[in-house]
Amino acid sequence: MTASITRLIFANGGWYIFYFIFLNMRQLLLLLFLLASQSLQAQFTVTAEIRPRFEYRHGFKRLVSDNEKPALFIEQRSRLNLGYQQDKIRVGLQVQDVRIWGETAQINKSDGLFSVHQAWGEVLFTNRLSLKVGRQELVYDDQRILGSLDWAAQGRSHDAARLMWQDSTWQLHLGLAFNQNSDLPEPAKLTGNFYNAPGGFSQLGGGLPNYKNLRLLWTEKKLGKLDLIALVLNTGWQMPDTTVNYVTTVGFNPALQLSSRLKLNGSLYYQFGKNRADQSVQAYLASVAFTYSGIKSFTLTLGGDMVSGTDVNESKSTTFDPLFGTHHKFYGQMDYFYVGNPHSQNGKSVGLVDAFLKTKARLGERSALLAELHQFSSQVPVADPNDLSQTLNSNLGGEFDLIYNLDYQPNINVKIGYAQMFATSSMEAIKGGNRDQLNHWAWAMITFKPNFLDKK
Repeated sequence: MTASITRLIFANGGWYIFYFIFLNMRQLLLLLFLLASQSLQAQFTVTAEIRPRFEYRHGFKRLVSDNEKPALFIEQRSRLNLGYQQDKIRVGLQVQDVRIWGETAQINKSDGLFSVHQAWGEVLFTNRLSLKVGRQELVYDDQRILGSLDWAAQGRSHDAARLMWQDSTWQLHLGLAFNQNSDLPEPAKLTGNFYNAPGGFSQLGGGLPNYKNLRLLWTEKKLGKLDLIALVLNTGWQMPDTTVNYVTTVGFNPALQLSSRLKLNGSLYYQFGKNRADQSVQAYLASVAFTYSGIKSFTLTLGGDMVSGTDVNESKSTTFDPLFGTHHKFYGQMDYFYVGNPHSQNGKSVGLVDAFLKTKARLGERSALLAELHQFSSQVPVADPNDLSQTLNSNLGGEFDLIYNLDYQPNINVKIGYAQMFATSSMEAIKGGNRDQLNHWAWAMITFKPNFLDKK
């Protein structure tokens, strides 16, 4: 029967098929119209970022020793950003490739340099309440404790869930993260939840392992010219004996517009618990900065940071850990402090006191010149390496940073920078190297941000 029908259809040149489609054309057109109307209500975005950066390093992160040659390289970050929004759903996907020019062959089939930086979904329960789940950046306030680390080519993102509520003057976020290894494939992972964190078990300031779990409470309330911000961050670190050490960070980050020209920013954080080095910790961070913008096309910021450290003879830790912040933004462009880069003696950080002056001058509609001066000191005494009972001067030295910024086009940005460290013998004692060498750093970066699609 079936064979006879088939022969009949094809014997007539397939006209029965076209006749069937013609009879149902109205239904097909109606279906296409419904699909199109749904698409018109959705918003798609497709953008990218191509960011190569040339660097000359001779004293970056640490003082160079005699006869050491400068480092020269070009690192490139390439990102593709996909976004989708419709009704009560938002989705973001950000993939990236980070490589040094020349590290892959010209004829290259595959490598391990491609990764997912963000992949999250968000459901909007109401206009004020939403839930965001997946791999995402956690960026809060001035990024001192939680930041995207955008200066680094790879950036920073977390696997987390956040419940977020906001109105016109108040925001409240609750966050949660729980990390686990995939050393066993999922079908075989039937027992145990020990987390052998990437980076291994290391002392504070070295190669930092990932946390086992994280809990976040953040709120911001605007009261006229006063912006009140509070953070409670509880971080758990898996230890080799399977226990979990918890450190709690509690802090405030207020901002006050004193006048139309003068603004005050402050930060005060306190840490307590047991850290990833299995030490009891009681530590603090305090910061204050005044920004004056009264002169046309010129702003001036004067301030200071104090980050507690631990005396070489102290048994407990009083070292503050700035955790997941964008440290490059605060403690000098040359990254001598906190950027996965210890400044310590006998495994104990000496802390930091940073007095700074920052300026920004507009050179035109599209260009600006930024300059920074830092004076660094240790927060605790620096011990003499030859006699730990004796101390050295707390002055670690100064740093000068200069950056030229040009918005060549709306989607093309150029930055050129130079920095130099003027170190003391105390800096040598905690960082090694030779302070009499020319310790400096130069770089140039161009960023392309094309927008392939942004239509409704």
